[in-house]
This record gives sequence, C-alpha cells and structure tokens, in this order.
Amino acid sequence: MATYKEVIGTSITNIAGDSPTTVDGDIWYNSSATNFKFNLTTSFTGWTTGGNMTTASRRLAGAGTQTAGLGFGGYTPSSPASNATEEYNGSSWTNGGNLTTGRNFLAGAGTQTAGLAFGGLPNPNGQATEEYNGSSWTNGGNMVAVEHKLAGCGTQTAALAISGNNGDLGTEQYDGSSWTNGPNLNVKHVGGAAAGIVTAAVTFGSTINSGVSTEEYDGSSWTTSGNLNTGRKYLGGFGTQTAAVAALGETLPGTLQVVTELYDGSSWTNSSNANVARSTLAAGVSSPQSAGVVFGGTEPGATAATEEFTQGASPFAAWATGGNMGAATTQLAGAGTQTAGLVFGGNSPSRTLVTQEYNGSSWTNGGNMTRSPATEFLVGFGTQTAALAAGGSRAGPPSFSNATEEYGGTSWTAGGNLPQGQYKSAGCGSQTAGLYFGGSETPYVFTLEYDGSSWTAGGNMSQSRRNAVGFGTQTAGTAVSGRNMPPATIIANTEEYNGSSWTNGGNVNTAKAAAAGAGLQTAGLFFGGGYPIVGNAELYDGSSWTNTSALNSARRYLGGAGTQAAGLAFGGTLSDNSTNTAATEEFNQFGPSTATIETT
Repeated sequence: MATYKEVIGTSITNIAGDSPTTVDGDIWYNSSATNFKFNLTTSFTGWTTGGNMTTASRRLAGAGTQTAGLGFGGYTPSSPASNATEEYNGSSWTNGGNLTTGRNFLAGAGTQTAGLAFGGLPNPNGQATEEYNGSSWTNGGNMVAVEHKLAGCGTQTAALAISGNNGDLGTEQYDGSSWTNGPNLNVKHVGGAAAGIVTAAVTFGSTINSGVSTEEYDGSSWTTSGNLNTGRKYLGGFGTQTAAVAALGETLPGTLQVVTELYDGSSWTNSSNANVARSTLAAGVSSPQSAGVVFGGTEPGATAATEEFTQGASPFAAWATGGNMGAATTQLAGAGTQTAGLVFGGNSPSRTLVTQEYNGSSWTNGGNMTRSPATEFLVGFGTQTAALAAGGSRAGPPSFSNATEEYGGTSWTAGGNLPQGQYKSAGCGSQTAGLYFGGSETPYVFTLEYDGSSWTAGGNMSQSRRNAVGFGTQTAGTAVSGRNMPPATIIANTEEYNGSSWTNGGNVNTAKAAAAGAGLQTAGLFFGGGYPIVGNAELYDGSSWTNTSALNSARRYLGGAGTQAAGLAFGGTLSDNSTNTAATEEFNQFGPSTATIETT
C-alpha cells in the first residue's frame, strides 16, 4: 500500500500535542495521544450555492435580504419584458404577485414585503414605479426621467435612483408617492450598482469610465471615493455606505466576472470569488455586507442560479427552532438561560404585564408584573428565579417609567426606582449587581449601577446611544451598537465597562439598532435588529467581532438571553415591519477546532 508521503509528496509532522499553528487543513500526528489530528476551519468567508430561481432571468432587479429576498422583472427565455416576481426564503424560490408592467434593466429597493421597482425597458416603461406589499404590486408615482440600466437602494418610502442610460449623471429620490430630482453625480454610473439608504448611499461600477468609480451620497451631494480594484458593469451590490459588497458583473468590453470586493467606507479589498461568473444579475440590496444574496443574470444565457455570500461566519454554529411564546410580542425584555429563560413586558399588540418562563422546549406563564401601567421598551437581566426589570415606555403622563421590579421565580416585587423615567435603554448583570445605560431621554450617555435596593451613578459612556444591546456583568459590561442620540444615526461602536469607566472595544461588522444579545464581555452574542430588519448574528471575544450563523427568522425589537455558546432569541417584529412574532430560536455552537482522524 502507498504511504502518505508517496501520495501527497510530504510526510506528516510528529508533534507531542496540538499543532502550534492554526492553518486550515493542517494534519499531524499527536504522539502524546497516539492519534492523527486535522485542523478544521473556524471561520468562513465566501459564496455558497442557494436554490435556483423558478425561471432563469437576466436584466432583472432585486430587493430584500439573504433570508427574505425578492426578484422581479427581467429578460427571460419566454419574455423580453417579464412581469414575474419571485420570493426567496433562504433556501428556495416561490412565485409572488406579477408586476403590473413587465420590463428589464429596471432597479429595485426595499424589502420582500415592502419592495420598490422603478425604471426599465422597453420605453416608455422607464418612468414606471411600482410598490410591493408581499403579495401584489400597485402603481406609485412616475419617475421624472425615463431611465434604464440604473441602480437603486433605500426603502419603499425613501429610495434613491442613480444614473441610468438617459439621465447619465442624474439622480432621483422617492418619498413613497413621488420622485424629485437629486444632485448630479461627478461621473456617469450607467449600469452600476448601489447600497445604503437615501442619506448614506454608495454607488460603484459603470459601463463607461473604465467602470472603477465609486461615489458616496450624504443626502445632499455626491463625493468621490476609492476606486474598485476591478472595473465592472452590470454587477450586483448590497450592504451599507461603510460596508458594501460589489459582486460579479463584467469588465469592459465584456468578460464575465466572479470577482467580489468589500468596501469599508473609503477603499475596496478583494474577497472570495463567486462560483458562477455572470453579469446583468440582481442582488438583495437590503442585505448587510456579512450576509448577502445574488441571483439570475447572464452566463452568457439567462441563468436561474442563486449564490449566498457570508463573511467571517463560524461553520460550527446554528439556530434551531424552539417552542413558541404564548403570544406574539415585540419590544419586550428577557433574562435567564437557554434552558431557563424569562420574558416579560412588551407589546402584544398592546402593552402587557405578562411574564413567561422557558424550560428549553416550551413557555408557561409566570407571575404578572405589578407596575401600572404596563411598559414596553424596558430593560431586563438576571436569571429565571432572580430577574430585574427597569424603565420602559408607558401610557402617560409621564410617558417613561422609572419603575424597577424584581422577580423571585413566581412573583414580582417593587425595587428601587430609577432616578428618572427612561426607555430604549440597555442593561446587564444580576438582580443584586445590575447595570443600566443609555436611552432616549437625556442624559444619553449615563450609566446606573444597582445593588439590590437602589441605583447610583456610574461612569458615563463615551458614545450616546439608544436601542443598543447590553450583556455581561456590572464590573465587566458591554454596550453594543445602537442609535446615536443626537443625531439619530446607527453606530458600530462597542464599549466595555470595568465597574467604574467605559473604554472602546471592537466595532461590529453590521451596525444596527433594536437588536438583542447574550453572554459575557469576553464571549458575547449579538443578533437580529436593523433598519431594514436583518437576521445576521455576530460573536464577540472581548476585542473583535466575527460573523456567525444568522437567525432563521429576521426580526427586530426581539428579546435575548443565555450565553454565547447557548443563546436564546424570542419575540420581536418581522421583516414586514408590521407583524409581531411568538417564535423562539436557540443558538448553539458545536465542533472543536481540531478533529481526531480515526485509523484502523
């Protein structure tokens, strides 16, 4: 029989223990354990194949995210101006309601349940705008100019149309009913792509000017930024102004590409290549940089192929479906662990005092909260038998509660009041050593510490924030992302508390508000949330964030509990921004960094 060296060309290293390196694919003999070891991948960035579209299409448009995508219009084998719509659930496509006006080379924006289609061929369809509600399209206000080969981004009620074959330098903004002219670009971006929102957008690629140009929009003017490494036209784009993806396309004059580049707000870097080279494709334009999707296109004929992009994800983690809560609830609070969880307060669909306990498979009612009136947007932490609830939004006056309550496993009792009413704050810790910080009322940077009976002031955060996420302990707390106050902008910043003061930690990969979290300062979990709503999740090691498996159901204003290795997500508002959910998901990490190779 041939030896390993004869087959591979090198011998296996003999090490008394684990390998001193962590290179993926390393194999060695562990002489101490007398077995072979193989180093497994601990993170993954790249493209994976998704489910094919129902109908192959090119020159189509897209909206939504990796787990809730939308494709519409295009040029199919049976129609040069298709009116077909398809919806993606993260694994497969199903048909949706048809466009009123079939067309190709159109643009899209928004989400699967609040999508927008505009422009396209053949003329005069280049002014047509349609709005999607998750099942059917209705006509919106016409564009000012007749356009095709344009780019789009934003939401259904605040969208941006960029360049196009007629306007060239022109841009337009949509407010949910009508379009108005915006400022001109510095160079033409016909056949380019875009990402972001109306007040913070980025566009890149073009059929002219070598296709490398990138420009950023702040809501009033366009400025030139770093060029693409590979100039392209008819490419896909998604993400935000400071974290975008440029995917595939074709170089000038016309070589199909698998190239992927990542944008950080100033420059582009090459990432993992896609599997299928193509152009005139579509993307889920509302996807974050860390979890995107592209579909359709030309390779060179029309294709139905779908690919999903994942950045820095751990392959050894997954979300599984747990037992539903007793009622669909959003803007709630939680505490405890994956097998002994607690949820309380929130809106279902009016403010509620209900408490529910989770045993790892199902929820049962606990004792109702005692505060009056009921609150939403409150803070919760602790355990199932020793939890704390503080603050929240209530029917006023006053509109914001300063109440604190303590749960003993069966009933709630009053604790020491907050110094003032607050809501949309974050917190962490235990019932006798708690931390409460940020919120929607001044001072936005405050921190309070709880000792089991009363609150005292701690050190201020360096960054004001509301709708942030908190996890950890009173002496090792973490404040993650959220919305700056003022101005109301989404921030990626993380801060760490040591019991007296805050210091900056690593920025999250996807900045968002209204998310949830779990774990400790050195082992945190951050998931859901966002505007638009996303399901992506990230892991924190005390200094930096890495992406991990996304929630099965994207949502914001959800609750979180547990640890980094065994997290719990429950409730929230789904991606249509109007439906509350009772769904529970359990996060588990599994698998070692090395595997033993069985030999005989």
